[in-house]
Amino acid sequence: MAKYITKRLLYMVFVFFILSILMFGIYKMVPGDPARLLLEGSRQGMKPEVYEMQYQQARKTLGLDKPIPVQYGVWITNMLKGDFGYSSTYRKDVIDVVSEPLKNTIQLNIVAIIVVFAITIPLGIICAVKKRSAFDNTIQVFSVVGYSLPEFIIALVLICLLAVKVSAFPVSGVSTPGFDGTAFQKMLDELWHMALPTLVMVLGSVGSITRYVRAAMIESLSMDYIRTARAKGVRERVVIYSHAFRNALLPIVTIVTGWVVSVFSGSVIIENIFLWPGIGKVLFDGLMQQDFMVVLAMQMFYVIIALLGNLIMDIAYCMVDPRVKLD
Repeated sequence: MAKYITKRLLYMVFVFFILSILMFGIYKMVPGDPARLLLEGSRQGMKPEVYEMQYQQARKTLGLDKPIPVQYGVWITNMLKGDFGYSSTYRKDVIDVVSEPLKNTIQLNIVAIIVVFAITIPLGIICAVKKRSAFDNTIQVFSVVGYSLPEFIIALVLICLLAVKVSAFPVSGVSTPGFDGTAFQKMLDELWHMALPTLVMVLGSVGSITRYVRAAMIESLSMDYIRTARAKGVRERVVIYSHAFRNALLPIVTIVTGWVVSVFSGSVIIENIFLWPGIGKVLFDGLMQQDFMVVLAMQMFYVIIALLGNLIMDIAYCMVDPRVKLD
C-alpha cells in the first residue's frame, strides 16, 4: 500500500500543478484590472499624472507588471511557501483574509457531516431491513422530497418557519454580538447560530445518502451468504451489522467520500444565505470584486480537498474490503 500511496501522491502533485495553470490562466482572461480596483475611490480630485503613478505602483505591488508566465511562477512559488498573495479588496495578505473564514467553514461542515452520518446510516439500514413497509415507504417519500428540493428553497422555508414565525434560531452570524460568557457558554452560542445552516445542509443531504445506504444494504441482504448465515441460526443483529453492512460499505464509501467533497463546495450557497463568514462567502465576494488572489487560493483549497478525498476513498476500499488490492 505504501508504494501505491506514493504513486498517488505524485499523481496528485501533477494534477495540482496542471489545475493551477488552468485556473490561473482562466482568471487572467477575465475582464477587469485588480490594480484599478485597488485604487477605486481614491481617484476623485486626483491629478491624472498622480493617479497614473499610483496605478503603476499598484500594478507593481500586485505583480501585474510582469509577463503572465512569470506571474504564475511567482504565484505558485509563493503559494507553496504559504504566501497566497495580497488581497486588493481587503488590503491585506490573503492568508489573513481566509484564516478565520476557513475555520468557520470547517466547523460548519464537520458538524453537518457528523449529523448526516448519525442519521443516514442507521436510517438506511432500518429501511433496508424493513423494505416496503409503511416506515420504509414514508422515509422514501420524504427522502425524494428532500433530494429534489434545492438547498436555497429549504433554507428560505426554514428561515420563515424557525427564524421569522417562531424566532427559535438566529438568521445570520457566528455568535451573538457582544456576547460575554464562559468558554462553554460561547460554544453553546456558536452552536445555536450554527443550528439553522446545519439543518439546511442536513435536510439537503439526508435523502440522497439514506437512499444510497438503503440500496447498498438491500443488495447485500439478498446475497447467498446472508441466507446461509440465517440458515445456520446466526442472530439477525449479527447478520445485519457484521455480515451485510460490512459488505455494503464499498459502494457507501464511494458515495459518502464524493458527498463530503461536494459539501465543502456546496456550502458557498448556504454561507451566503445565512451570512455565515466562511470561505464560501469570501469566494463569492472575491468573484464579485475580482479579487483573484483570494479566489485562486480558495479554488486551490477545493482542489486539494477533492484530491485528498479520492485518495482517502481508495485507502478506505482496502480497509472495508480485504479483497481489494492497491497496486
